[in-house]
Amino acid sequence: AGAARDRAQAAGRNLASLRENVARMQANIGLARTGHDVADIKDLEVAAQEARVELARERVRKAELDLGYTRILAPAKGHVTKKKIQAGQLVDAGQPLMALVPLDPGELWVTANFKETQLARVRPGQKVDLEVDTFPGREFSGRVESVMAGTGAVFSLFPPENAMGNYVKVVQRIPVKIALDPVNGTQQLRLGMSVVPTIHLD
Repeated sequence: AGAARDRAQAAGRNLASLRENVARMQANIGLARTGHDVADIKDLEVAAQEARVELARERVRKAELDLGYTRILAPAKGHVTKKKIQAGQLVDAGQPLMALVPLDPGELWVTANFKETQLARVRPGQKVDLEVDTFPGREFSGRVESVMAGTGAVFSLFPPENAMGNYVKVVQRIPVKIALDPVNGTQQLRLGMSVVPTIHLD
């Protein structure tokens, strides 16, 4: 009987110990669940914050785009002329505001209307000396860039037509494009100036 009582007491102690272990494990499980819930909440907060950051970025991009609409950039360097707009004036889409004359020394050219009888030996790449009436005694240089594939009369707004059948031979003129060399002084040239070109045929 004493041995059985001892065994019963030992079993009771073991049961109590097991119950304590179960309670401890349940407490740990509860803490784990709480930590998992906290982690889920943190993840949601991070996702919400990232969404707010992305929304702010979109607003910045939209503001930069709207700011870009307030600036009109020229496609090339040059001088503004024939300006038809004043500060504060409203404009419509497609309305001409000004003319831009590109005066980059590397983009200037002369259109010389030579007689067709003068072009037998003219070729692209030949050197050209130019005298400008505005600057007497001063020479500019350039090179033949191209010879137009037709006379000036053919490409005019109202090309001549011989409807009566009468034919009078007239020497035609053919435009020759001469590209100016980018040297000092070419920035002083303006559109429409009178130029006398001399082509070196050798």
